[in-house]
Amino acid sequence: MVLFDRLPRGVALTEAGVVLFDYAGRIFTLADAAEGQLKELAGLSAGYMKVGASGTLGVYFVPDMIARFNVNYPRVAIDLTVTNTTRVEAGLRDHTFTLGFVEGPFDDTILNARPIGADEIAVVAAAGHPGAGRRLRAQDLVDQILIMREPGSGTRAIVEEAYARIGLNIEPLMSVSDTEAIKRMLLAQHALAYVSALSVKDELRRGELTVIEVGDLRIERPLHMVWLKGRSLSPSSQALFDLVAATTEAAREFQEVSLPVR
Repeated sequence: MVLFDRLPRGVALTEAGVVLFDYAGRIFTLADAAEGQLKELAGLSAGYMKVGASGTLGVYFVPDMIARFNVNYPRVAIDLTVTNTTRVEAGLRDHTFTLGFVEGPFDDTILNARPIGADEIAVVAAAGHPGAGRRLRAQDLVDQILIMREPGSGTRAIVEEAYARIGLNIEPLMSVSDTEAIKRMLLAQHALAYVSALSVKDELRRGELTVIEVGDLRIERPLHMVWLKGRSLSPSSQALFDLVAATTEAAREFQEVSLPVR
């Protein structure tokens, strides 16, 4: 279609030209807005990401990382979902989450992973427990007043599997579905509990709880930061990834330097 009419002095838009000119103006306005928005994202002056984490990491590790991240990037919004490993994997697969944090096994055929540490599943008691400071054997715990997570939980499963490997069966006196409730029960009575060491780090530091060493059985599970294979990270996700990687690497090096020689 003809867009311009040539006149003796210059040109004029035809009716079709006027229509197209209006759309062209809107197109360039949108293009400029898109470019500005992407520049904001690249500079991390704005942004949004969804993160998924399984129970222990989602409560006792990731919030601290997000708080540190927000100091540097206060205008990047983060939505944290605390769930189980299976749902974290599903969220990464359907692009609900850009980053995930999981304890224990995961599907490495669809996920890339970076190790961020290990979590000991330790025997914990109140600081005044009669067994505090003693060294026990796994067999000794079979007959103790023991609290564990509910059947089906990842923490309980890894303890039961560890005992089964050495030919023992462990049956707790109480099963509790909430780690915070277990901690309150430990402080109120002379009981022992198998819990994530990460979940009691503050109570251990304050001297309220203590770890009971089990000499012939150490139970650990790896911790990983995971993301979908083939998916690139946005600038904000990459910044959080780099923060977690640097923080956990520094913590690992500090632990290696601080470990006593045996």
